Amino acid sequence: MKNGKRPTRRQLSQIKAADLNVESWLVAKSLPTQLHLVHRYTGTAKIIAI
Repeated sequence: MKNGKRPTRRQLSQIKAADLNVESWLVAKSLPTQLHLVHRYTGTAKIIAI
């Protein structure tokens, strides 16, 4: 798994819209229709639709 990067402002709003804590999630991959997130502490992965 790649290391996650800090989300941009637009990505932060999308993470908030998915009812996730923005301080705990990093962006592993950004696709036009999906965001692949990695939890900052546990390393679990999650995919949210944009």
